[in-house]
Amino acid sequence: MTLKELATKRFSARKFTDEAVSKADIDYIMDCVRLAPSACNRQPWKFLLITSDEAKEKIRQCYDRDWFKTAPMYVVCLKDVNNNWVRPDDDKPHGDIDLGIAVEHLCLAAAERNLGTCWVCNYHVETLQRLFPVEGFEAVAIIPLGHIAADCPHAEKRRKALNEIIEEI
Repeated sequence: MTLKELATKRFSARKFTDEAVSKADIDYIMDCVRLAPSACNRQPWKFLLITSDEAKEKIRQCYDRDWFKTAPMYVVCLKDVNNNWVRPDDDKPHGDIDLGIAVEHLCLAAAERNLGTCWVCNYHVETLQRLFPVEGFEAVAIIPLGHIAADCPHAEKRRKALNEIIEEI
């Protein structure tokens, strides 16, 4: 599959089967995440794999949507707030950017394995921090991960035309 085919295939899955994600799939996906580039190779991230029933009950308190509860597992994506590269010219930290690259590696690797994901950033921040505290790290996204249900809603991809996003100078 080409990268363009994979990018076209990947969508925000919002309904999953209850089938567990295999260890082989998790290992493959997380190895792809590990290979993501980051500014000055800081790799300012950590990922919590939420697979136990107890942890799943806790994470579901952070984002109360029925579809979210169908996922068989979740990945909490955290950035290292103290070890991300900061651009010296304007003091812009790049932790969110680096983590975003790694998370999209996760989503594309999952799509390659015929698994679904969805970026969730509209969770209750304080609840997540209280239930899953990791000193020195800040949660940026929760990614539900699983086998896509046959009746999962899937809108047609609508993207701006190239001439709307490219400007030659």
